[in-house]
Amino acid sequence: MSDKPISAEEKRSTGRLVQPSLVLSTFAVQPHGILIGLLLVDIALAFGVPVGVAGQIRTISYVVSVIIGLLMGVLSIRFRHKSLLVMGLLFLSISALGCALAPSFIAMLMLFSIWGVALAMVSPMGLTLTGEHFPQEKRASVIGWITAGGAISYVVGAPAIGFIAGFGGWRMPFLGFILPVSLLGLLLAIKGVPNSPSIRQSALSMGDYLAGFKGVFSNRSADACLAGSAFSTAAWAAIITYAPSFYRQRFLFSTGVASAFMLVAASCYTLGSVISGRFVRRFGRKPPTVLAALFAGIFTVLYTLLPDVWLSAIASFLACLFGGMRVTASNSLTLEQVPKFRGTMMSISSAATNLGSSLGAGVGGLALLLF
Repeated sequence: MSDKPISAEEKRSTGRLVQPSLVLSTFAVQPHGILIGLLLVDIALAFGVPVGVAGQIRTISYVVSVIIGLLMGVLSIRFRHKSLLVMGLLFLSISALGCALAPSFIAMLMLFSIWGVALAMVSPMGLTLTGEHFPQEKRASVIGWITAGGAISYVVGAPAIGFIAGFGGWRMPFLGFILPVSLLGLLLAIKGVPNSPSIRQSALSMGDYLAGFKGVFSNRSADACLAGSAFSTAAWAAIITYAPSFYRQRFLFSTGVASAFMLVAASCYTLGSVISGRFVRRFGRKPPTVLAALFAGIFTVLYTLLPDVWLSAIASFLACLFGGMRVTASNSLTLEQVPKFRGTMMSISSAATNLGSSLGAGVGGLALLLF
């Protein structure tokens, strides 16, 4: 199905703030996860629960994200995509404020889960709006910067969260960093992203809502994109979840060195995200997606097997570089699969990606226990 061409008037109406708005939205949705990775022990001590139990905060959030992601496949048919993006950023702000004030672990669990709702809304709507407001030849570049926004959040957010926590404990980064960034993303999205009409103006029947899911799942190419995203993300979890612990245990990295390692890894991921757009424009969407996924997988395996710390680190950085390239190319490919139901397609893709993250972290942890 071909895309409806974007007119010159529509291109002018896009405005200069659309891309920065979408990049900042992606940036804003990441620090919750960064904070859990850095300060999980502190949170567990504060509420008097084991670290393993406290770690379920993130797991439950991903489960919520998968469920809401599927629901978004319906909501994206009924409501404006900008409205859903703004609502997601509002949920993000509520979660940040609530977590900072959480009086108990159960409250923390519930309030942090709102981040899962925001994750399921912000990420797919940012990509969907890219398809609405940018011509096809520019989308890969914009998606590259949106993907890079998530990686830059690690580069900036990890040291900022650690620094702020050093003065005020684990609650303070929610108030001093995550909440302001979330509110800034909310305000910029309201101002910078143009309004677009909802897909349907008349009353919708159940058949109308199911049409989006049918359009996606009856498309073999779309199904392949969803499966590829889920499995590739599961493999990527081997780095994002376990690499710092791997280097601390096997090569005796200190916490500071492990943090520096993650900054370099995030920078490589950012670089891969940005340059991937050029390869997509030159070679199309499918070849860069397949090759980047292949090389990311190869280097992910290699970093655990190489006996030399420098060779292992280089393999990790290359895995991050190709991982960033894979995400940009994959999102570009997925975005073009079912243009008529783009919001539904990207919402289901987000659910598949979050499912892959959960499975990858879980299977990786089981493998560590068994082997």
